[in-house]
Amino acid sequence: MLNIVVGIKWVPNTTLVNIDPRTGTLIREGISSIVNPHDLVAVEMALRLKNEYGGTVTVITMSPPSAIAGLEHVIGMGADRGILVSDRAFAGADTLATSYALAKTMERLDYNLIVFGQETIDSSTAHIGAQVASWLKIPYIYYVTEARYIEDRNIIRVKRALENAYETYELELPALISVAMHSLNPRRVSIYNKLRVKLESPIETWSNEILGLEKNCIGLKGSPTALAKIEMIPKVLRKNEVFKGNDVKKAARWLVKKLLEEGLIEI
Repeated sequence: MLNIVVGIKWVPNTTLVNIDPRTGTLIREGISSIVNPHDLVAVEMALRLKNEYGGTVTVITMSPPSAIAGLEHVIGMGADRGILVSDRAFAGADTLATSYALAKTMERLDYNLIVFGQETIDSSTAHIGAQVASWLKIPYIYYVTEARYIEDRNIIRVKRALENAYETYELELPALISVAMHSLNPRRVSIYNKLRVKLESPIETWSNEILGLEKNCIGLKGSPTALAKIEMIPKVLRKNEVFKGNDVKKAARWLVKKLLEEGLIEI
């Protein structure tokens, strides 16, 4: 039996991310949010493991209160329980402070496998999984596409994707895996599970009053990452010029001429 914890992130549903120039943190006001799409792949893998080997799936996010909607979504997919780690004391956390708070939350749970997505669409650092595993002192591996539980040996056997090959690893449990993006198709929310959210209230909110974490280790105070500079890159419109013809040499000369005119290359 596997008791699985999945970490998800509530992210802005936009490619335009605005930064507060004073604090260096995301400005979320006025922007709708969604569950990070790559984390839904992690939820799907956890649910498949639960269906095959039995156990439970608990989903955790450290987010503002609005992230309850995200937890309702993943419980609608089939997760058993949701925990929202939310407190103004956690605001502005970098990956170190975030991973610390998540790890301390997970220490309170009965788990033998932790699952994360590969990265998030709002930052793409891919740090959190490795940092949580480091805080918990458990083995971890990234880019997992398949997982199999070997109960009599208490290990998880995983298939890991590289650029042009696959590797197979065996990790002694408890362990943490990070699922490769696009490796699975997340299932849809079911009406039955959606009703369970309303009837059973399987979502809890844990503040720092509950966790009791040192305030110098969380939020902005616990974040050693310093913002050196914010620079907006101007959008460049493409001219959409096309060379017509079949002569490769002429096409090459035409392309070089255009690049010289734009100052993109020098001879």
